[in-house]
Amino acid sequence: MKAKITQKLINSLTPEAKHYRVYDTEQPGLFIRVQPSGHKSYMVTWGRNRERSLGQVGTLTLAQARTDAARYLADAYEHGEPLAVSQGRKGAGLPTLRQFIDDQYMPWFEAHHKGHEKTLHTLNTSFEPIMFRRLDEIAGRDLEQIRTAWLNAGNKPSTANRKMGSISGVFSRAVEWDYLPASPLDRIKALKVDSIGRIRYLSKEEAMALRGALEAREKIARAQRDSANEWRAKRNREPLPDLHALAFADHLKPMILLSLNTGMRRGEVFNLRWQDVSLQGKTLTVAGEGAKTSETRHIPLNAEALATLKAWKEQASGTGYVFPGEKDKPMTDVKTAWLELLKNAGIIGFRWHDMRHDFASRLVMAGVPLNTVRDLLGHADIKMTLRYAHLAPDSKAAAVELI
Repeated sequence: MKAKITQKLINSLTPEAKHYRVYDTEQPGLFIRVQPSGHKSYMVTWGRNRERSLGQVGTLTLAQARTDAARYLADAYEHGEPLAVSQGRKGAGLPTLRQFIDDQYMPWFEAHHKGHEKTLHTLNTSFEPIMFRRLDEIAGRDLEQIRTAWLNAGNKPSTANRKMGSISGVFSRAVEWDYLPASPLDRIKALKVDSIGRIRYLSKEEAMALRGALEAREKIARAQRDSANEWRAKRNREPLPDLHALAFADHLKPMILLSLNTGMRRGEVFNLRWQDVSLQGKTLTVAGEGAKTSETRHIPLNAEALATLKAWKEQASGTGYVFPGEKDKPMTDVKTAWLELLKNAGIIGFRWHDMRHDFASRLVMAGVPLNTVRDLLGHADIKMTLRYAHLAPDSKAAAVELI
């Protein structure tokens, strides 16, 4: 799109599903890039695949952007490359951390990684004190001070490490793309954390309580449906489907039974499609695009998981998502029902993700080799699976008896 860029035009630009550009007809080489996130940036191009961010709309004025774009093009005509680029991207031409994240890093990150919304949220909320400094003005001590503030505010070392990992990726790209000679994190060591940690899984009593609470929930739902239909019958209204004729009152029980018996991540369950389920072959496939590691894996279905999916398919549509949300889109949340279930079961400190730990723990305690457990869980590194090694039956006791 080409148009004379005015403040009125800038105010009218709204985000779309993909980023788009508006080229200025008054100043050659100048354009505005609008990101799906809503961020607008002044950009300049001086040749094929040669472009640079001038600054964020709102931080830089339109007049300044036109002046800077003209300078870039004049330098490119005289020297073959804008001086702000050929001289190491130093000085006023170097972007702030905010500009670099919005204009360079996040467009790249969105194209190469999942979970970009979460990463952007971490960057925005955790590194505000240095966001409007130029990249070359940020030192290791600044990041150390930010990390210390997190710890003083009660953040765990593991949380601090994850946050630092987010900004580390930003500076790594800045170095790789020749914005900086080195990363300010090069000399900052990660905080020491317990690499194994506490593995939360259900005791026999808790497993029975969880299943008992599930059955009680189903019974209550059926009783409520009966009551509702009695009310509707007295008023000559169409009855709602009889829940006694269905295997499940709703999606919660089959989702939990499937999670307990496959070790699937919550997002993997949400994104599971019927086309990835083979009831005849007794397997399901976690497609790479819906997996955390982006790698496809196949999970055999045990008797309970198979029976659950067969019964659920009979009452569900049997097409699209196994557990569809609104308008046949993936389900996104079961938090309210899950927390209520745990409360009724009397189970404390057990997250949805811990069903994955429970699956792995039961396998290891049954003597299944760790590498097989790794394959079933879809761990990219055996180190993740080694967290369950201490649960192997008599493995350590047998080892010390050898000496």
